[in-house]
Amino acid sequence: MAEFIDIAVIGGGPAGLTAAATLARQLHTAVVFDSHSYRNTKASQIHMVPGWENKSPHDFRLKAREDILANYRTIRFEDVAVEKIEKKNGAHFLIGDVNGKEWNFRKVILAVGSADVYPPIPGYGDLWATRIFHCLFCKGYEDRGASSVGVLAVSPVTAAPLVMHMAENAAQLSDTVTLYTNGDEELTAQLEPIGNDRFNIESRQIRSLAGSDVAEFVTVEFTDGSKNQERFLVHNPTTTVQGPFVEQLGIKLTPIGDVEAEAPAHQTSVRGVFAAGDCITPYKVIPGAISSGCNAAVAACTQLQAEKPVSYDVA
Repeated sequence: MAEFIDIAVIGGGPAGLTAAATLARQLHTAVVFDSHSYRNTKASQIHMVPGWENKSPHDFRLKAREDILANYRTIRFEDVAVEKIEKKNGAHFLIGDVNGKEWNFRKVILAVGSADVYPPIPGYGDLWATRIFHCLFCKGYEDRGASSVGVLAVSPVTAAPLVMHMAENAAQLSDTVTLYTNGDEELTAQLEPIGNDRFNIESRQIRSLAGSDVAEFVTVEFTDGSKNQERFLVHNPTTTVQGPFVEQLGIKLTPIGDVEAEAPAHQTSVRGVFAAGDCITPYKVIPGAISSGCNAAVAACTQLQAEKPVSYDVA
């Protein structure tokens, strides 16, 4: 007979770590599979997490894991990527890791995070997370007081209200904000009414973006050869859910490509599969991941306990 573990947590970031700590509080067995692929790899500091302000995301993950292992005995960590999840039924999931080992679980929590798909602008990838910021609550404060910053109004950020939301955030930190529409005439026309001394509309097509090893700024080069300099740029690239699990399990996605997993339970369209963290929301920040990781774990516990009687040795 196969040996079953209660819950598989796929992902060792803030959502997965919080889920594991939550599961431990109800004595459930779980394995956290950590591939060490994190969207915030380039980030050097955490913000908006009490007690961890300006500290390292790596140190946060390490300390969370140490605390779980020091205080609970039902949680294991495996530093290996998962490559296959097969649903046998609502209470049996067969998981295969990249080393060829197979595991049997009752429930699954996907805390796999997101992968970024950069727009086809040369230089964008080199500047992502260092001079191109997706969230001005996470980044930008350290650059407050800049004379000029920019908003990249390119796909998927092409709705005028979203562009203006980003511009208003940026204006809190800078004297002027330039909205770069990259030749999109329709979007330029929608934004022109708000153009003033604070908000500039720049419609020329962008040839490339470049940074500087000496000063912290971005050079925006246009196809006509002219250039602008900005302290930083704001843009949210398209994201995809990490891993092959959406396709393998037939999980429904939202219109913008996140896993459909409504609060508070965060169960996906597949019974027994829950999701948390960046993969379920456009609001991809650590505090949100912590919250959804806890909620998904509580919901998984509730479903598991409702489906079968359990008896745990609490000694």
